[in-house]
Amino acid sequence: MGMKRRLQSGGTLLGFSAQILTILSTATNYWIRYPGGHSGLWQECNGGICSNIPCQTTLAVAGACMVLAACSAVVGLVMGLRVLCHEGDSRGQTLSGAFFLCGLLLLIALTGYAVKNAWKNDVFFSWSYFSGWLALPFSILAGFCFLLADMIVQSTDAISGFPVCL
Repeated sequence: MGMKRRLQSGGTLLGFSAQILTILSTATNYWIRYPGGHSGLWQECNGGICSNIPCQTTLAVAGACMVLAACSAVVGLVMGLRVLCHEGDSRGQTLSGAFFLCGLLLLIALTGYAVKNAWKNDVFFSWSYFSGWLALPFSILAGFCFLLADMIVQSTDAISGFPVCL
């Protein structure tokens, strides 16, 4: 297996991991813990009773960015699988853009949520929030893998016309 295929396989695996972590982070309601309960993007649980959180601007922006990040990761993952299975042409720059967009949206959502809750007393960030942060480097590294694989394809195409014996 050549370096291009290794980068594409690694990018697909990293993209899959980022996708799973992004969906897990978005769907669960353990973003913060406090005495007597926990809260996420959609629900707040106090004493074992969960209820929907009333609309707040920062939570709405964070939730929208997380959903868009998950959608972007799905698009990148589908395109990555198509490239890996040779069903599509190698569009490494578009793939990289999808994963970089996922990373940017994750960064906006997680930073906005942190700014909203960082100053509260007795509030601790929990595993749902940290799984979102873990998805961020996976998404960015997946983008770099596909970008480097695309650079290898372009450089191979550029020198293929030269009469060089290697």
